[in-house]
Amino acid sequence: MHVLPAASTTALTRYYLVEVDSALQEAITSLVHTWRVELAHPLGAGTPAAPPADILLDHDLPEMLQALNGTGGKRIRPSMAYCGWVAAGGRREDRGASEVVRAGAALELLHIFALIHDDVMDESDSRRGQPSVHTLAAQLHLHAGARGDARHFGESIAVLVGDLAHAEADHLVTELPRPMREIWRLLVVELVHGQSRDLTGSASGRRDLDHARRVARMKSGRYTVQRPLELGAAAAGAPVEVRDALLEYGEEVGEAFALRDDLLGVWGDPRSTGKPAGDDLISGKPTVILALADERLQGSARRLLRRVGTPELSPADVTLLQSALAEQGVVEAVEARIGCHVRAACSALDGVGLDPSGVSGLTGMAHLIAWRDR
Repeated sequence: MHVLPAASTTALTRYYLVEVDSALQEAITSLVHTWRVELAHPLGAGTPAAPPADILLDHDLPEMLQALNGTGGKRIRPSMAYCGWVAAGGRREDRGASEVVRAGAALELLHIFALIHDDVMDESDSRRGQPSVHTLAAQLHLHAGARGDARHFGESIAVLVGDLAHAEADHLVTELPRPMREIWRLLVVELVHGQSRDLTGSASGRRDLDHARRVARMKSGRYTVQRPLELGAAAAGAPVEVRDALLEYGEEVGEAFALRDDLLGVWGDPRSTGKPAGDDLISGKPTVILALADERLQGSARRLLRRVGTPELSPADVTLLQSALAEQGVVEAVEARIGCHVRAACSALDGVGLDPSGVSGLTGMAHLIAWRDR
């Protein structure tokens, strides 16, 4: 089981995350059975000749999905859904309890989908300290001496693993009440929209702050914090004023989450993040950091900035840019923004009749999200 760090995990979320992990394992086990047993013996099929050894061996698509689920995810999204549910008055004996567990498992599967596809689009070789799915599949292709291009094979397999995760997430959501399904649809569309703006922004070299913040809100903030909160509130049958307060909190914490992601994408320790140092500089993501860099960097550092997101950017250039950005106060500026968003988020929880234990959980989550190291 993989949950939030022990220091930040309270009785409020601990038992719930155990139930989410159980629902996830049940869904993936069912998928493995369908893949390995039901699809292996179609009705009316005779006994086939022995086929060549499968290139993927025991790393077939469901097993890749299962492996990624077990590599230490933080479970932020289901935790936000649960805290929103409790803050809106949800209780373990309520009907919505099973629905918020189901939503939490679906959120984790959708997150796996997003991580796998994101690694393909960013050409990231690692994820959570392990080879990314497309890298592993390419290595298996090379080891087997298989036909065709190993890289293309790996990316194609990764797309399919991500598709499986998305399909299983949608399958879990089909049994949720209609208001929760409508929130889910919006969450997925926002996630894809944000990713598309991220790609087009990188390709066109966007450096403006408005674009960077919009991408962060759509791709990270709403999908990680705001919509999961809304799912929890819907499961609890929250009134409009409670939902509005949670959405305001979610908007602020979502911004803090995205900004911390930006900092980790430039200065994060690979031993904690599982990603290469300076990854966002290498890929040229249109982040708030690059928008601030465009405003502040001059001279040789500005010339280096033009190489960001291009093959001309060398590892030495990344190190020089990291230093130049720090010297120009970019880290302090982003940290100050994070602090402002956390304070605004906590203020949004005051005076609207939220459950005190839920408010405590949301306050703790805001600080965990804003000042995490991975």
